[in-house]
Amino acid sequence: MEKKISVLYVDDEENNLISFKATFRLKYTVYTALNGAQALQLIKEKPIDIVITDQRMPQMTGVELLEEIIKINPDPMRILLTGYADMSAVIDAVNKGKIFHYLSKPWSEEELSNTIQRAYEIYAEQKKIKESFSQLEITNEQLEFLLRQKLLS
Repeated sequence: MEKKISVLYVDDEENNLISFKATFRLKYTVYTALNGAQALQLIKEKPIDIVITDQRMPQMTGVELLEEIIKINPDPMRILLTGYADMSAVIDAVNKGKIFHYLSKPWSEEELSNTIQRAYEIYAEQKKIKESFSQLEITNEQLEFLLRQKLLS
């Protein structure tokens, strides 16, 4: 069976979390957080593929959260949601939070689902490249070791 995409949805409005979970729980492994602190804890504990965060939250904005997530784990794809025509937040999200995509609230199920699918395709491809590179490094080290052994004998 194919692994479910794991999605972390962060929003300070509990109804939005409930709605997201109800909509996507069968399709994805869904984690939710009411604030940045909860989200950062989940990033440390769970294998998260995609992070979707609201921009406007108390204590920590979505962009600030994404910046912190990058420090912990730069791999998950990042999507920013905002209900406001806040272009400076979007620009910050692109530059600082290195987001994959920006969507306005309220989100449509189809648009959000398509965005998650596209983000995951890129995430999976990047992961494959990293794993290939890692395997290549190991092979290279083994070859260097064998070469040194040959030179020493």
